Amino acid sequence: MKKEYFNVEKDGFYGVYFENEKPCNRAVILMLGDDANDTLAIGGAKWMLEKECNVMTMSPNPKDYGHHSYPLERFEKVITYLKVKGNQKIGIGGASTTGMLALVAASYFSDITLTCAWCPSDFVMEAFYQDGLDGAHERPGDNESSLTYQGKQLPYLQYAYRHPEYWKMIKKESKESGNFIASRQMFDESERRFPLREEAKIKVENIKGKLIMVGAEDDALWDTCKYIRRMVQRLESLPHDCEYEAWTYEHGTHFAFPEGMLKKVFPVGAGLLVSLAFKAGRQHKKECKKTRLDIDKRLTKVLEQW
Repeated sequence: MKKEYFNVEKDGFYGVYFENEKPCNRAVILMLGDDANDTLAIGGAKWMLEKECNVMTMSPNPKDYGHHSYPLERFEKVITYLKVKGNQKIGIGGASTTGMLALVAASYFSDITLTCAWCPSDFVMEAFYQDGLDGAHERPGDNESSLTYQGKQLPYLQYAYRHPEYWKMIKKESKESGNFIASRQMFDESERRFPLREEAKIKVENIKGKLIMVGAEDDALWDTCKYIRRMVQRLESLPHDCEYEAWTYEHGTHFAFPEGMLKKVFPVGAGLLVSLAFKAGRQHKKECKKTRLDIDKRLTKVLEQW
């Protein structure tokens, strides 16, 4: 694959551009994994390349999955570059925290005409770091948003806990639930302690083109299907220009990805990974795979029509 690398110091964003061997005039900004050039990002790019798209993978910084004061201006720079490369259509896709990021970016920049958010939230999250402070894998930022624009912090939902209680509670929930990682109770508690404010909600009504929101009821990280339903309710109650679809499944875990994409990441043992990571993946292997196959089929059709 032909790659072009970008860094924040020189280019204003961190990413890798994968140019399709077949001439095409559309590109997808894809945010998966801990790094724009790691296994997950490359696997996602390969799947999108097969769908006749160019791909720009992005992440905050090399080997840094923390999200804190991430400037939305980076997307403006990426969009400009993609246009220079001859891309007439620009899409964006993200999963988990970057599912939130994909929705926010699409709500700000009208050049994005296809948005796919896997397992997203419907609000801007508080900042979090993965810097190993005091032995904690992850900790919340202090009075800091995960995102900024024009030098201002975007309003966010505050986490229920502070450091070091934050990571202790995630570890406790993970152990008790039988998942490799679980934080659903923490997010529910966050909304109980700090009722979600309008200013922190993602303005999905500003998104253009096609909007796809994907989630599973058995997601252990947060109640993404509840968040998706709230976004649907928001779109139904407000004027909007996008054509939206909400794909929610009973089973699928936090890895509710296209099956083909997951196999690009892990050619052998993709289903095993889901089983090892999540209890629902062990208990409902067939159902989770059926979900991934359905997402693959439906998203392939969306890309064909885009």
